[in-house]
Amino acid sequence: MLDQLLAHPDVFEESEIRGTFGFMAFHGGGLEEATDVIAKHAAAMTGSSYYGIHQPADLKWHIPSHRIDPQHSVVLDRFLSHVDTVITIHGFGRQGFFTSLLLGGRNRPLARHVGHHLRTALPAYRIIDDLEHIPTDLAGQHELNPVNRVRQQGVQIELPPRVRGASPLWWDWEGPHLTPHTQSLIDGLAQAVHSWNPVRVATELAE
Repeated sequence: MLDQLLAHPDVFEESEIRGTFGFMAFHGGGLEEATDVIAKHAAAMTGSSYYGIHQPADLKWHIPSHRIDPQHSVVLDRFLSHVDTVITIHGFGRQGFFTSLLLGGRNRPLARHVGHHLRTALPAYRIIDDLEHIPTDLAGQHELNPVNRVRQQGVQIELPPRVRGASPLWWDWEGPHLTPHTQSLIDGLAQAVHSWNPVRVATELAE
């Protein structure tokens, strides 16, 4: 399935190998708008590695996360082999969650750590890092989901349109910079990565 998507002439992969912390946005471009922009900016600010898939606006080809298989992409396989912790950026829109950010994935200490920083950066939003309050299909718990394939696993962040600058709130935003909410999100992610202690999480995950 992934190999078919990547064979499309208007779809491209992008990878920037830097540190062993990584950001991903494999539903980027026109599919889940601005997720690739957010992941790429956060990675650059923190010296982290980045992997993304960019789709044109008119394609809308959604592959479930657990079917994003590194066997079908040398670029993805190289990225996942290099990083040991990852944050994947996704977009969603669902009734009752329009101002909610959902922090899934199997690295729960990291989810709580990121959640703490995002609450400071985005006080107008509800940051949900308790799996009991995240819809199962958005919780990022499948073992084959790329967020869980790396050594210390990671956090899947589901972002509503508003914080991505993709809601009617921002229709008159002329830029050229990112919307204030989007920039605050990126700043919060950067602060979380800069203050993260991988030795501590390895100990916590082993307990």
